[in-house]
Amino acid sequence: MKNILAGLLLLMINTAHSQLQKAEEVINSSVKNDNFNGSVLLAKDGHIELLTYKGLANRPYAIPYSEETRFHIFSLTKTFTAVLIMQLYEKGKINLDAPFSTYYPEYKGEAGKKATIRNLLTYSSGRMHKDISSPELIHQAYDNTIWNLDDFITTFLSEKLIDKPGTKFSYNNGDYIILGKIIEKIYGKPFEEVLKEQILTPLNMHNTGFLHHDDIIKNLDEGYTASDTDAFALHMPTNTYIDNLYSAGAMYSTPKDLLAFDQAIFNHTLFKKATLDTMLTSYKELGDTAFSFWVYPKKFGSVNTVFAERQGEGYGHSANWVHLVDKHISLFILSNTKDIKYLNKMREKILTAYYGQ
Repeated sequence: MKNILAGLLLLMINTAHSQLQKAEEVINSSVKNDNFNGSVLLAKDGHIELLTYKGLANRPYAIPYSEETRFHIFSLTKTFTAVLIMQLYEKGKINLDAPFSTYYPEYKGEAGKKATIRNLLTYSSGRMHKDISSPELIHQAYDNTIWNLDDFITTFLSEKLIDKPGTKFSYNNGDYIILGKIIEKIYGKPFEEVLKEQILTPLNMHNTGFLHHDDIIKNLDEGYTASDTDAFALHMPTNTYIDNLYSAGAMYSTPKDLLAFDQAIFNHTLFKKATLDTMLTSYKELGDTAFSFWVYPKKFGSVNTVFAERQGEGYGHSANWVHLVDKHISLFILSNTKDIKYLNKMREKILTAYYGQ
């Protein structure tokens, strides 16, 4: 009997090793054929099964990616903002279905008294998105100058309603920038300070932070964009005033820190399971949108699972975060040469290989 059990255990170990090898082959192929640079982390039950760093974090100085590298994560920032809101919700300090002007009475736009906190969390406030409505206004909002937060909200995020709140999904930064302002109002502190106190410090996320354009952050990577015809022909995109992305996209982190955040969310460290369930409830009419995440059933060959995913992209950087809710699998892909569309395909190949499909 002992020999049979030992044989089964050895078979399981060999199978798992083989599947991880196949996942690594997918990554190596992405490096060789498509110029993937960055990192991939795959964990089960919070235990890292695969962690690799590929290529260069900085090309002018030929600095390779390593465990010391900090990555721009752009819209993964929105999940930190959503978690801060859910902590307030759990403490009874915010009502998800209250008009957001309840907590931000100075807001001048039409949405304040009609759109709820829930609408902001699901990108369904119905506001006109002036900040991203044209290339000229995108540059004005994010590239050309540093805005005071209140002036930014008044100038770009206070336009008329164009949809009934809660009825139409419309992805944007502004809903989460307004949420960041609401967090500041309730705590009476800057968003960055609340972020540190409520999430980063308790979780020992020492390599994660909130960026300002004039910061000098040790080991922070640079972003590159490839030409449409040659993945190896790269250029550096125009830089942004990262401050203006605020609670919607101004953070940096590392794969290990992000795994710590992932585990604290899905293991109910930052709030209770009932609060997580509320956060992960997806709205089919809004394209499977939950609070910051998109949550929906997914199939890999014969494997059925539930995907919770979050993406971030900007100025040559991209980040892809997937948590398989029922399988307790966490996957992070961070890159400074490939876009989100590519990482979406890459994650499918990695997970398919991992499950031996």
